[in-house]
Amino acid sequence: MTQNNDVPRPTTRETPAPAAQEAPADGPGPSAEELASRGDSRSERPTNEAFRAFIAADWDETVPAAERREVADFTPARRDALVGELPATRMVLPAGVFKVRANDTDYPFRPDTGFVYFSGLGTDEEPDSVLVVEPDPDAAEGEPASRATYFFRPRAGFDSTEFYADARYGELWVGRRPTLEETAARIGIECRHIDELRDALAKDVGPQLSLAIVPGVDPGVQGMVEEIRSQNGLPDGEEQTREFDRLQEAASEQRLVKDDFEVSQMREAVKATIAGFEDVVAALPQAVGHRRGERVIEGVFGASARAEGNGVGYDTIAAAGNHACTLHWVRNDGMVSEGELVLIDAGVEVDSLYTADLTRTLPVSGTYSPAQRRVYEAVLEAADAAFAAARPGIRFRDLHTTAMQVIARHLEEWGMLPGTAEESLAPEGQFHRRWMVHGTSHHLGLDVHDCAQARREMYMDAELVPGMVFTIEPGLYFQENDLKVPEELRGIGVRIEDDVLVTEDGVENLSAALPRRPDEIEAWMGSLTPGR
Repeated sequence: MTQNNDVPRPTTRETPAPAAQEAPADGPGPSAEELASRGDSRSERPTNEAFRAFIAADWDETVPAAERREVADFTPARRDALVGELPATRMVLPAGVFKVRANDTDYPFRPDTGFVYFSGLGTDEEPDSVLVVEPDPDAAEGEPASRATYFFRPRAGFDSTEFYADARYGELWVGRRPTLEETAARIGIECRHIDELRDALAKDVGPQLSLAIVPGVDPGVQGMVEEIRSQNGLPDGEEQTREFDRLQEAASEQRLVKDDFEVSQMREAVKATIAGFEDVVAALPQAVGHRRGERVIEGVFGASARAEGNGVGYDTIAAAGNHACTLHWVRNDGMVSEGELVLIDAGVEVDSLYTADLTRTLPVSGTYSPAQRRVYEAVLEAADAAFAAARPGIRFRDLHTTAMQVIARHLEEWGMLPGTAEESLAPEGQFHRRWMVHGTSHHLGLDVHDCAQARREMYMDAELVPGMVFTIEPGLYFQENDLKVPEELRGIGVRIEDDVLVTEDGVENLSAALPRRPDEIEAWMGSLTPGR
């Protein structure tokens, strides 16, 4: 069932009706009222009072008990830290808005990452809602320094038109929505109706209290913030842009070190992802020979992710044969054939929206050929070197440097470099990057490439500290038409990716339960597909 069989799609904000077009020379054009009502042209809905009284009657109005969420014990400290970074600013973190698909439904909604992190909400909860975080002027010594208010559209009454006629918010369309009291109990902060947002944002804004928003998330709310700033004498232009960008930057950097709740969610995401890989291996016989075997793999993993979590954390890569040499192969429309490798890069996003990100390169037949094993073991050695180097105090970028030393050495041994490995590793060389153009690691969490708005000195140039979660994922990709590659290696692409947590004295491989060594993988695949 599509979302809008009976009523016009509502806008996400109150907007004026479109202006009437000028009448063409040969006759009158449509009026503003006619333009605004064209969404009603397919069907009608009853509006008489008798119907409204009838549909509003005899509903059980019991409100279920609302339990406080575990994450609500962690969000106050997150918000306090944000206020510490922007101490004289009222900060606006919108959830975001729906994006229309095919004129009659919406793409699945995922709230903005900053909103999720500081509110404690997840899945597809409350599009068009807004979290506001600001300094608490009444906070005593030792008390939380921040004050948070959550603005959203709560459940409407059974006697409202919204209940049956609003495809965006109506209970008969999208299911029961929470009350203000329920949401306050779950996330532990004050909740107010979204209609009160403007007055709340404008209150006391001026020289002593700025107003900033995470940019690009909700155009309607961003326009409101910009207008309030202008009305209260706050600067616009480049200075306004800098304030907005600084908020986004600070919100991103704060996620570089995970708290205990986040680590627990990462463990759940990894566990669910490993289960998805097991399902894929068990289904490989179905993929072999299918004209779109890669999509069989994608579908199996997607079903597992949807059943065990919110869904996939990013588009699954299921790349067989030479497709594995295309780094972001997400078309997944190729065949999967015996004797090939298939590179599967996939992650489950759990309901809290934390995602895993794992890659394994598997022999479709269950056994690596000598050439495939040769490439695989070189990549594995590079990954192991990065694991061995990773510990508090080294710089994030050093992980890549360590892995590249191994990659370059193997390429030199195979006669593929124009000189030595040492010459290639020099800044003026880098010839080995022809076969591994991506980085070795990226932070991981609510986003698959988490903390992406962080400053370089806080990300690439930063020292590792306990609580960071990131990937280690070297690879080698030998395109089948690359004449610099020995013929027996052409068409082989290998990536090995694990998710790691920095500890006090090294790293923990969160995905250690997913086999990664060739002999272990062959035995694991054999146990999941007996008789092949």
